[in-house]
Amino acid sequence: SKGHGAPALYAALAEKGYFPKEEMDFLRQINHMLQGHPDMKHTPGVDMTTGSLGQGFSAACGMALAAKMDHADWRVYTILGDGELEEGQIWEAAMYAAHYKLDHLTAFIDNNGLQIDGAITDVMSSLPIDKKFSAFGWHVITVNGHNMAELHNAIEEVRNIKGKPTMIIMKTVKGKGIPEIEGKASWHGKAPSSEECERFVKMLEAE
Repeated sequence: SKGHGAPALYAALAEKGYFPKEEMDFLRQINHMLQGHPDMKHTPGVDMTTGSLGQGFSAACGMALAAKMDHADWRVYTILGDGELEEGQIWEAAMYAAHYKLDHLTAFIDNNGLQIDGAITDVMSSLPIDKKFSAFGWHVITVNGHNMAELHNAIEEVRNIKGKPTMIIMKTVKGKGIPEIEGKASWHGKAPSSEECERFVKMLEAE
């Protein structure tokens, strides 16, 4: 699913000691463990290799069913992009999770309205996302994806939901805080130059 957000995952794994923080200096370089998408065969702490859209969501559903069958008390979390909702596999998994009442499964959608080819409403609209997942039998919560308090409260709410999985729709802005990037699909897979990176970090620190 949203595996291309891997740098955030890598930073968290490094903080937890899965590998030295110095590995972050070699992101997306040949013969190093931290590539553009996480790889469970090469990166410690990674449970699922990503790259094919929709597969992470299906894998999460399978993990959640395994936990239910084992009467385990752990929870499963997965993150999707809104452009990914164009994949038919997403809706098969959504139906599956609701059918098996996977109430310890929580999915998050990064709903910024953009994908690599442009606006989701132009490429293949999946709107209204909330009503679609509700119709599939999911508990749906919509939050401001840039508000950590709202996200925290939503995650706490999920713990009291029984008999159905939960979808948390995070309303976000791509590139938020950087005027020349904000809301631009062209930055979906683009990396800033060293000069841009330094300037962008200063902008974010000044907020």
